[in-house]
Amino acid sequence: MAHEEQSAGLESPLIPVLPQEHALQSTKGRFTEGELFGELKKQLLLAGPLVSSNFLLFGMQVISVMYVGHLGELSLAGASMATSFASVTGLSLIIGMGSALDTFCGQSYGAKQYHMLGVHMQRAMLVLLLACIPLATIWFNAGHILKFFGQDPEIATAAGNYARFLIPCIFAYAVQQCHSRFLQTQNNVVPMIATTGIATLVHLLLCWLLIYKTSLGYRGAAVAISISYWINALLLVVYIRVSPSCIHTWTGFSKEAFHGIPNFIRLSIPSAIMISLEIWSFEMMVLLSGFLPNPQLETSVLSISLNTCSMLYMIPLAFAGAASTRVSNQLGARQPQLARLAVGVALCIVVTEGIVAAAILILGRKVWGYCYSSEKEVVSYVGQMLILVAVSHFFDGLQSVLSGIIRGSGQQKIGAYVNLGAYYLMGIPTAILLAFLFHIGGKGLWMGIIVALFVQALSLAIIILFTDWEKEVKKASDRVYNTPTASNASSVS
Repeated sequence: MAHEEQSAGLESPLIPVLPQEHALQSTKGRFTEGELFGELKKQLLLAGPLVSSNFLLFGMQVISVMYVGHLGELSLAGASMATSFASVTGLSLIIGMGSALDTFCGQSYGAKQYHMLGVHMQRAMLVLLLACIPLATIWFNAGHILKFFGQDPEIATAAGNYARFLIPCIFAYAVQQCHSRFLQTQNNVVPMIATTGIATLVHLLLCWLLIYKTSLGYRGAAVAISISYWINALLLVVYIRVSPSCIHTWTGFSKEAFHGIPNFIRLSIPSAIMISLEIWSFEMMVLLSGFLPNPQLETSVLSISLNTCSMLYMIPLAFAGAASTRVSNQLGARQPQLARLAVGVALCIVVTEGIVAAAILILGRKVWGYCYSSEKEVVSYVGQMLILVAVSHFFDGLQSVLSGIIRGSGQQKIGAYVNLGAYYLMGIPTAILLAFLFHIGGKGLWMGIIVALFVQALSLAIIILFTDWEKEVKKASDRVYNTPTASNASSVS
């Protein structure tokens, strides 16, 4: 307890709390122009490095798909199917469970309980690495599982071979997620650009060597991803342990990490469900495309569309990370009005980005397909799909920031219910009807996704509109100081 009180008296080693931020509490929701632009500047400074880091990290997947795409439709379809399978059965769960740190670390940092960030990160790594073991077993049997569910035998076999070489990357991804969120929640995101940049450059060379200069072929891309992910993770590990900027937040290994595991699991499971339900629905579109006529063409185009959508999603994802950090920090600091301000600014940013990005997609739709394939049939189909991708990106960005706000405030459980209804009661049934009953094909699948994103964004907006931020401050305080009500707050959020 003495340690906690001492930590609570420390000034932030990175971004000192400004006196005017605390004075803002008396404004009762009315903000001056200076305050609005001040919050805008803070979010852009936080989101800027996150955008770069997200693009570089995602670039490893894009580079792999681009290399494999020039080996032929079967190689592209197999690698895409395996990537979708890995995302559905593993990476989405790791992302979701790790996102519980947005709440725990972010609110602890806002409350100046700096040493607890390292404890939360250790706890998360322990849980996530243990979860990777059964997930790796599923990946090892990916080919048999895909055949069991009726996928094209050739594509399923190729996907199964690819997935086995991806197994090492899931453990690296767990380590990377924990360390990235540890840094993000304390507004220390610039180092992530350096680590992901180095890993991406190495990956570019590894893909060329392993795919074209060895007998691995398309499987070389999976090996390259695994190596590059481990390089990125280990660089983050080294940085956190030697950097002076983490001296107060990383104080070494602690037995405390073993004591709060149930509390972490109570929040990480809804976090995993919330994010996984969303990711699963996107990846399910690629899996369902295998049942359409001409499955190699449909799967290839849907995977290219998904990769394009996912790549652009790195921008609003960064804004979501900034919003989550700002909201969680302010709730931990007992500043509900500042949390409300962060919400409003984040939404204005992402709406602007969504309009600009959609316009660029539509204007470049006729040439984008050549980045992935030289076959005119594929390029033409991709151009048609990009119009729908543009619409989906606008709503996807909006829901991303709203979801980030939900994570920052610790309301993941209600977010999971929203995602379940939006995607599995509305989006996917609509996609199946349009694609298979009305024979619209891959376009119908994507239209279903648009319906889901709209319902999700609208539902989350209503929830946040009626959020009692003073009550969320109390929950954050309970969670940070681990009072008897902390676990209750986590379970009802």
